[in-house]
This record gives sequence, C-alpha cells and structure tokens, in this order.
Amino acid sequence: MQTRIVVMGAKGRMGNTITGLALEDPQLKLAGAVERADNMSGMEEYKCRTSSDLSQILKDESQAVVIDFTAPETSLETARKCSQSGAAAVIGTTGFSSGQISELEELAGTTRLFWAPNMSVGINVLIQILPELLTRLGDMYDLEIMEIHHKHKKDAPSGTAVKLDQVLAEARGLDLEKNGVFARKGIIGERKKDEIGVQTLRGGDVVGDHTFYFFGPGERVEVTHRAHSRETFAQGALRAAKWLSGQKPGKLYAMADIFS
Repeated sequence: MQTRIVVMGAKGRMGNTITGLALEDPQLKLAGAVERADNMSGMEEYKCRTSSDLSQILKDESQAVVIDFTAPETSLETARKCSQSGAAAVIGTTGFSSGQISELEELAGTTRLFWAPNMSVGINVLIQILPELLTRLGDMYDLEIMEIHHKHKKDAPSGTAVKLDQVLAEARGLDLEKNGVFARKGIIGERKKDEIGVQTLRGGDVVGDHTFYFFGPGERVEVTHRAHSRETFAQGALRAAKWLSGQKPGKLYAMADIFS
C-alpha cells in the first residue's frame, strides 16, 4: 500500500528534493504540494493537488503524511492543522523554542507527529554512540563541537549540533544551557573543566558538517560527519513518513523510534 504524502515548501531546497524522490518511489504517492501564494508558478510539474493553504489539501487527504522542512512557526501550524484533520506530520525544521517543542509534544497526544532536527541515518547513529565514547574516554577529555552550514541557514548553532551536545552533556551529567559556550572572545581565562564548546561557521553551499573533538592528555579524538547532499535528509524524511503512517498518536516520535 502506498503512503500518501504532502510536501510543504515544495519549491524550496529541501522540498524540491523530497518531491523529486517521492515521485520516483513506488511505495509513495505525492498527494499534495504546498507553496507560498506568490510562488505557485510551475507547480503543475508535481502532477498532484497544489495549494498555498495546507488546510485545503487536507480536506481530501486526512490520512496523508505531511513533510515539513520550513520554519518553526510554519511547522508548528502544520502540526496544528494535522491535529485538526487527522493527518500525520514529519517535521525536519530546526530552531524551535522550548515552548514550541512543548506544544509539539502536546499535539502528538492527538495526532501522529515525528520530529527530528536531522534526518540522516549517520547522525542518528552518532546520537546513540557518541555518549558512550565520551563516557569511556572519561572526564579528562574536553568536549568541543564545530558545525558548518551554507550561508542561507537562519538558525545557529544548528539543531543537529544542539541535539548532539544535549545528549553528550547528559552523558556527563551537565546542562547544555548552563555549560555550553557558544562564542569566545577577549581575555576569557582558562577553559573550565565543565565547558562544552559549540562553534558555528557559515558560508557557501555547505550542506552540513559536524566535527566532535575530544581533547585529552597527549591525544585527541575527532569524529566528523559530512552530508554530501540534501538527499540524505530527504531520504530519511521519506523513510520516517512510511514508518509513521503505521503508528498511532501518543508521543512525539523521533529517529530513535525507527531504529528501536
């Protein structure tokens, strides 16, 4: 049975990649594409129902899975509309506030919602294994992360960097909000033992690089993940959509749920 999907921001960088892959996948049916009212030209190429209003599409596609990689408030509104219609949503947007995440969790009680700041399989494997690496190395090793993204990315640090630093902080019994250092300048003194450094670079068309540094006495360990194209995130989102179509409401699902 095909999973019917609706893509938000269909002409954007991620949306266009997702729609292209969906059209090639026999297990998926592109049921709808949503774009801004002033950007609807050429939408007929998707060969599906198109609109600038998701609600209009969900009137006839209440069992579809909406895929959204737009912006926090837009994605939150997508989740609200899915909750009202009975549709599901896979959200890959980053930059949510804690309050917005709380609302997503609340909405997940009544509709099928999936949210991951990074949909790549490699990153989500790192989320599971990096805390163990840090624990095995011990507290003599200082933790720093550097992330690089294209110049159009609006949030910093990346949602992926924040997520990974959160799980690493928890592995060490720390709080990222209290122990994270997101910039260094001037005479700042020696590095504190419980610091977690997070540095951000922006430029060009970099899809996404994340490097984790574990600085120890006499050595350092580096772990790097590089996304070569947006297809890795799009494929992850489509995999999540297929999986979510068979789930029930009750929690805000994540990539770890697919792997469990």
